[in-house]
Amino acid sequence: MHVVVCGALVENGAVLLVHRSPTRRAYPDLWDLPGGHVEAGESELQALAREMHEELGVHILAESSSRLGDLHASSGEDAVHVGVWQIRDWVGSPTNRAPEEHDGIAWVGISELGGLLLVFGALPALFRSLPEPDRLPRRDEAPTTASPSGP
Repeated sequence: MHVVVCGALVENGAVLLVHRSPTRRAYPDLWDLPGGHVEAGESELQALAREMHEELGVHILAESSSRLGDLHASSGEDAVHVGVWQIRDWVGSPTNRAPEEHDGIAWVGISELGGLLLVFGALPALFRSLPEPDRLPRRDEAPTTASPSGP
């Protein structure tokens, strides 16, 4: 089984998504949360911090991260367990530092997730379960803007 983590940077009622390049072997041309495989010897939180830095250039504050849920895909040798983490605080402005993996990033309103082609269709339900205070602004700086309508 493959173990994967992904992080939901949540701010101002929106979550940061990455658009998987159309050339990707797995799940091409779909929106997803940033993240990746947990390497040998890493905890999920360590892998999450590494992936957020590699893909977005941000440093997460571990104490602000909480498990949002678990997702599963495939079976047998191809089985994937995905730990989904909500990240409330981080240092740095998210930018696409993995253009070979993602051809775009965008802040998407939690209420708009259902209208996108997502790797995991269960993501909107995970975010709807967040209590209202978690949908309020948490940071001082303005969010990055981009449109999820195109890659």
